[in-house]
Amino acid sequence: MSSSSQSALSLFVTGTDTEIGKTFVSAALLRGFVREGRQAAAMKPIAAGAFEVDGVLHNEDADQLDAASSVLLPPKIRTPYLLKEPAAPHIAAALENVTFDIDHIVDCHAQALKQAEIVVVEGVGGFRVPLTATQDTADLAVALKLPVVLVVGMRLGCISHALLTAEAIAARGLTLAGWVANRIDPDMTFPDENIASIREHLAREYDAPLLGIVPHLSPASPELAADQLDINRLLQTLRHAQR
Repeated sequence: MSSSSQSALSLFVTGTDTEIGKTFVSAALLRGFVREGRQAAAMKPIAAGAFEVDGVLHNEDADQLDAASSVLLPPKIRTPYLLKEPAAPHIAAALENVTFDIDHIVDCHAQALKQAEIVVVEGVGGFRVPLTATQDTADLAVALKLPVVLVVGMRLGCISHALLTAEAIAARGLTLAGWVANRIDPDMTFPDENIASIREHLAREYDAPLLGIVPHLSPASPELAADQLDINRLLQTLRHAQR
């Protein structure tokens, strides 16, 4: 347990789209931090698509994050908003008469920082997913004041998606702490050339390093994916961002 929230580190994980392995990479990051001896916890502040087991609501993404963590947060802190409908958050929330309160998520995050040395906060979908009529997940990242790690799903069109997302992150005044290339499409043509192009642009324009290339793994294994990530470099970036 961290002695104070000031000494704890945290990051916000976003992606170029939905279904590009954001939870998978978040779990790999958590396992990497745990290997480094860190008390690591996960938050999935908003999750849609909950199911009931023995009277308790679960979410597959949140369960994966818990499995990779060394500190388990109380469910109401880990996932303040757990929705049943597997739909876009604002749609699922409307169906369940739920209103997202970003301040409440910020309070939960503050509590999480008191229980762990490092907290990985996974967003939902891409960087600008609507939460209310006036707020989106980018507003959540801003409210949390966290450096961002971008997961790029390597498939056709990923270069534009990566550059547009990086531009949106910078436009909100946030630090792009680095990015991860996730090989979601094993049949993608010219993957190395695509990675090289994104790497050049993000390094030059945002000083954002490539933290690792995760190969297509079947079955998915966060443990093996963690081997491909430069955890120490990310820790250095997070420490610098916190100053």
